[in-house]
Order: sequence, then structure tokens, then C-alpha cells
Amino acid sequence: MNNFQKRTAIRIATVSLMLASIASPVAWFVTRESAEESVVALAIEESGRLLHHYDAINLTGPQATEHAQLAAKTISGGLFDIAEIYSPTGDKLAESLTKEGAAVESALPPHGKPAYALPSYESLKLADGLWMLRVFVPLRESATDMSLPITGYFEGVRVVPEWQKSQILSNAMTVALMVCLASLLCGAVLYPVVVRLSADNERKAREVLDSHISMMEALGRAIAKRDSDTGAHNYRVAWIAAGIAEKMGFSGNAMQALIAGSFLHDVGKIGIPDAILLKPGKLDDAEMTIMRTHVNQGKDIVTGAGWLDGANDVVASHHEKWNGSGYPQQLAGDAIPLSARIFAVADVFDALCSKRPYKEPMSFEASMAILDKDTGSHFDPSVMAVFKPMARGIFDRLAHADENAARELLEDRVRRHFEL
Repeated sequence: MNNFQKRTAIRIATVSLMLASIASPVAWFVTRESAEESVVALAIEESGRLLHHYDAINLTGPQATEHAQLAAKTISGGLFDIAEIYSPTGDKLAESLTKEGAAVESALPPHGKPAYALPSYESLKLADGLWMLRVFVPLRESATDMSLPITGYFEGVRVVPEWQKSQILSNAMTVALMVCLASLLCGAVLYPVVVRLSADNERKAREVLDSHISMMEALGRAIAKRDSDTGAHNYRVAWIAAGIAEKMGFSGNAMQALIAGSFLHDVGKIGIPDAILLKPGKLDDAEMTIMRTHVNQGKDIVTGAGWLDGANDVVASHHEKWNGSGYPQQLAGDAIPLSARIFAVADVFDALCSKRPYKEPMSFEASMAILDKDTGSHFDPSVMAVFKPMARGIFDRLAHADENAARELLEDRVRRHFEL
């Protein structure tokens, strides 16, 4: 299991557990409430049937009390342990209690005369663990037509027996556990789906990135072939610049932009005529002016090219100098992008140390002497301070490296920073 799969498993497991911890208590509560409501509904329905049977719905006649007492006595022996029947004005007409009802009556919260218009109930728990359901029902000639006048009130208390309480709680717990299990199973099912989709996306992203890097290499080699005998320079300067940037804390998009810009720094030379680009001698002023246009031409090439946009800083500013004497914008100091300042050191160092058609390679000491002399004028002193301790190792590593070796060095950094 790789790091991504571990992170995905942990996140899905965390979400599943959080969902289970939230959904399970909610399911338990809802199920218990539903069970309570079912018991109350059954009790109300049964009491209504008995009230009608004993003609104890309309409690305004001369026999209202007698009918109410008969109904209350019958009801208290069935689903209710306490049955109370009131007149339309809220006067108690009858009360009947079972043994269990008599034991808990004193613990019931008192209330005034009934004056409610809709049925309701409350769930009460006593200190000794007893659980009671107390219902309040306004009586009408029709149980469904709420526009009819109230003809009396029925109030009942049911002491929930242990077997029913256990059944309700057991059912609620079963539902809660099922919800918990469903949440965990959902996470378990989602994990391989997410991993597979992520793997597909990662594979496609790698293919796209690989094609981009291949295109970058092809473009860099094309211009290198016009300017020199090999493309090794592009690999070397990109590798050197990336090494300096690592020491300076570059990573992610900033490092990727630096590598792409370093590799394509001279891409604008593709627009320079061969007569000038390949001239063996020194360029005159007019030719130098044309040669310097390669910076802006390169900037135009990479700008708007999607992922190559990040290369713009190096391509557009790699000939600027710390003291402002460079081109094309005469930027100075921190106005020059840091990636371009890093590249300038890598580019000049490699140019001095490498064999070119028009010169032999210089020694390490001679090359560093030139860089030291130009620090503060051409080069950023802070970049040079990072580069100098690395310079000897870089020189030795590249001393006998051909194009393939330089490419392998850069590929290692590309794979690390482009996460290939």
C-alpha cells in the first residue's frame, strides 16, 4: 500500500467512523421515538374505542359522570395504568388507577385544568428507572374532524413494562447498529473505487506530464542543435539550477517552472537567422541587436503555452544582470525573478567550464575567479553564497559527463520534482 492509498484509507475510515458515530445515535433516538409514538397511537386508538363504547365522548349530559367512570375503569385495566376523564370545562369526572398507576401518581408533574386542542404526549423517566408515557387527548364526536367542538378530555398514563421497554430499546439498538454497519460498509466499498479512480487519474496525469516533458526536451534539443553540436548544455544548466534552487527552498510549481525555463532558456534563438546564430566570428553591433531579440522571441513562444507559462521568468530574464546592465529590460536586484538569478549563475558557470566549438573548457579555478569577480555586478550575491560550496562537486560531476549522462542527471530531478 503506497502513501496515497494509506491516506485515502485513513480519510475514508475517519469519515465512515464520524458518520457512524453521528448517524447511529440519531437512528437510535428516532427509532425509540417512533416506538413511543406507536405505543401512544395504539393507546389513543384503543381508549377512543372504549370511550365511544361507553358513550363517554360527549360529556355534557346528565349521565356523563357515570359513563366516564365506567370508561375510565375499563381503560385503566387495559393499555393505561391511570385513566382520567374531564368535562369540556376541564372538571374531572372520573379517575381510575391500577396498582402500578397508584404507585406512580404522586410522581407525576401537576397541571391545571385541561384546555388543549390537539392530542399530545410526554415521556417521563422516574428516578427508580420507571418509564411512563402520558397522553393528553381532547375528545370530539369525530377523531378526524378538528373543527368540531371539544366535548371533553381524556388523560392516560401508561407505565411501560420491562418487557416492552427492553423491546423498544433493543429495536432501537438494532437499528443503530445496522446504520453503523452500513456506514462502515459504505466506506469499505468506496475505498477501492476511489483508489481505482485516483490511480486512473494519476496515470493519465503522468502520461500528459510525460508528453509535456518530452515536448520540452524536443524543443530544447532542436534549438541546441542549431546553436551548438549537442543539447548537453540544456541538461547541465537545468540540473545545476535545480540543485541551487533545492538549497534555496524551491519545490512544487516553482521548481518545475525553473527546470522548464532553464531547459528552454534559449528557445527564442529558433527565430534568429543562421547567418547570425552560426557566425564563427564576433557579431557586430547590428547583428548583436538581432541576436538579443531571442529573449523576447522566447518569451512569446512560452507565453500562453499552458504548462510552459511558468518558464517565462527564466526565458524572459536570463540575460538581466544584478546591477541593471543586462537586457532586454535592464532589471536590477530583486526586480529580476529569483529563478532567473539562479539560472544566470548556472548558465555562466557551465559556459565557462564546457568545451564549445569556439573555445576550450576553462579550469574550475579560472571559472570561479570570473564568477567571484562578477558577483554583485552580474550575479546575485545571495545566490553565489549558496552556489560556491556546491561548485566543486558540480564541476567534478559534469567534468566527463556526455549528453546521455547529463540527461540522466536531469531526469532524476525531473522525476523527483514533477512526481513521476
